[in-house]
Amino acid sequence: QVQLVESGGGLVQPGGSLRLSCAASGIIFVIYTMGWYRQIPGKQRELVATITGGGATNYADSVKGRFTISRDNAKKTVYLQMNSLKLEDTAVYYCNARLVTGQLLNGDYWGQGTQVTVSS
Repeated sequence: QVQLVESGGGLVQPGGSLRLSCAASGIIFVIYTMGWYRQIPGKQRELVATITGGGATNYADSVKGRFTISRDNAKKTVYLQMNSLKLEDTAVYYCNARLVTGQLLNGDYWGQGTQVTVSS
């Protein structure tokens, strides 16, 4: 069974940095796009950043220049380096992967979420 496991969330002061990681496990044939989304209670989940298998990236305007997404295809892991964090970055961050399983089934998978809190 395919799973995405996130780590790296926590409490940080404004201006600080955090690095999120998300590792995919299970029998996977290929992983296409991986990404990070975030959600605040009462609001829709929003895109933060995505990265294709070839390394092309896309960022929300609100995080451009502050966040960097990267991936290690051999480790089936995606990272989100978050710098210059702001109060409004506080949210639950979810990892996403679009992939084909070992059974050749296309799927859109999500991690369990990790809390990022920016507070003084």
